[in-house]
Amino acid sequence: MHKKPEGFIPPHGNYRELLSYQKAEVVYDITYRFCERFLKRGDRTIDQMIQAARSGKQNISEGSKASGTSKEMEIKLTNVARASLEELLNDYEDFLRVRDFSFWTKDSKEARYVRRLGNKSQVTYETFRVFVETRPGEIIANIAICLIHQANYLLDQQIRRLEQDFVKQGGLRERMTKARLALRNQSPI
Repeated sequence: MHKKPEGFIPPHGNYRELLSYQKAEVVYDITYRFCERFLKRGDRTIDQMIQAARSGKQNISEGSKASGTSKEMEIKLTNVARASLEELLNDYEDFLRVRDFSFWTKDSKEARYVRRLGNKSQVTYETFRVFVETRPGEIIANIAICLIHQANYLLDQQIRRLEQDFVKQGGLRERMTKARLALRNQSPI
């Protein structure tokens, strides 16, 4: 009896388990509410920030779903997510700079507190709701900046890992060829 060969499309698409996705989702939720509270209607920055936050989140999920058949697409979309969050980071920094608001340093007690909250398992918007709904824009922008830095760090790690995995395992064509050869080797001539 011959062992049935494994399929060449690996399990994929479990993006909700990715810490990078979870962080990006919180960043999106905070950004949406931040824009509603602190930017004037008609300001083009609102659309830009919300779309950058959305792109960060959505491209992680799309890349994860595409990963079964295209590692190249997964790497590309994960990098698009990273670039979108970098754009959003610049928007929050601009908000603080042009209003002469303070930036939290990486080692400030406030930034450390946000990092601790953000490092808990299953971080959601609820973790930050009380701050986002009651604090001034300066504080919320700094919270968002801290979380974007965390998400970007995770995405940088994820991209490096995807690159290593591709080098070791190859892509769909290599898996297809391997599966076809395995089937041929099992069939009598």
